[in-house]
Amino acid sequence: MKRLNTGVDSRGWEGVGRLDIGGKGFCTGALVAPDLVLTAAHCLYDKTTGRRIDLDQMEFLAGWRNGRALAYRGIRRAVTHPSYRFNTSNGAERVQMDLALLELMQPIRNTQVQPFMTAPRPHRGAEVGVVSYAHDRAEAPSLQEVCNVLAVQAGVIVLSCDVDFGSSGAPIFQMTPNGAQIVSVVAAKAEMDGEQVALGSDLTTAYRELEAELANNRRTFETGPNGPQRIVVGENRHHTGAKFVRP
Repeated sequence: MKRLNTGVDSRGWEGVGRLDIGGKGFCTGALVAPDLVLTAAHCLYDKTTGRRIDLDQMEFLAGWRNGRALAYRGIRRAVTHPSYRFNTSNGAERVQMDLALLELMQPIRNTQVQPFMTAPRPHRGAEVGVVSYAHDRAEAPSLQEVCNVLAVQAGVIVLSCDVDFGSSGAPIFQMTPNGAQIVSVVAAKAEMDGEQVALGSDLTTAYRELEAELANNRRTFETGPNGPQRIVVGENRHHTGAKFVRP
């Protein structure tokens, strides 16, 4: 892991940020549009009560490094994948659709902070990288430039990437001729065959479904007597051989 302590180190990765949650914890997220952040769905839930966390308690800190961010944004609305279920006991099912899109209160127009494109799942053996915050590196992101796709099973991507608590929602990148593109999102850490691995969601079709869920939420957004109201979207509708732990 390479800690991105300086502006030079962080160049090109400024669209990755820390998602602070009520002063009690954080996840990692990445811009996929000037006003949209991709992260893990379980970041939006209180792990003790199982309830959705009020969006007023969340803030996205783009490019957070050593006490400062390039942009600070509150969250207007958030949707999880329509098939995601927070409380399911099936580990693989929990990871498959562990995706959320957060709409920011205002777009980030800072030229230093550029959104990333998404791409279909990488093949087994592909080299990928991950940029993440974690409990022991909360003040600056770290880059693992090379880890590998070990398997793709039932919508779950198994990777050799090093993740820890706080890494949830971290973008997993593959380098392409068009630059770094997000091919997965860290959903859990696990142990497989005695080795520590990371588990990610397959974006191939899930990301389009997530975008559709956000578009549907925008269409049905209720307008109260005082104008549009910020709301929290409620609960959604609906064997890798690894022991699952949410990072």
